[in-house]
Amino acid sequence: MSTIAGRSDFSRDDLPGLLAAIVVCELAGIVPAFLTADDVSGWYTTVQQPAFTPPNWVFGPVWTTLYLLMGVALYLVWRGERDRLALGAFAVQLALNASWTLVFFGMQWPAGGLAVIVALLAAIVATIALFARVDRRAALLLVPYLVWVAFATVLNYEIWQLN
Repeated sequence: MSTIAGRSDFSRDDLPGLLAAIVVCELAGIVPAFLTADDVSGWYTTVQQPAFTPPNWVFGPVWTTLYLLMGVALYLVWRGERDRLALGAFAVQLALNASWTLVFFGMQWPAGGLAVIVALLAAIVATIALFARVDRRAALLLVPYLVWVAFATVLNYEIWQLN
């Protein structure tokens, strides 16, 4: 069994902290989505979208999975060295993540959303680099998130250009 900072892999003792980290991350998606639900079902349906825009039903499962992976990554770093810089970078990217939904959908502002998502991309890259110093697995768990947000950045840019 591999170890992290002198601790073996997950045990039952890890469950409360792991679940708390996952819930924090999931809430970062649920709360803004709830606050902007009317904008998604109203304004967003009137926006010109590029041909490569995924169907709306794709976003829920993808984001739920990404927030789950983010929560596991967060817990690995939290239970490891508790590197303040790494945890701070994670908090910044999570706040930017939630902010993007509020700006893009809530304010109905694709240009503002683009500014936020570009900052989010940079924050994710920084978080991955900092997480890698604590636990390589935590960094790797964030790679799908980085890829999806990079795709979302292109999508956001194209929506801005089309509208």
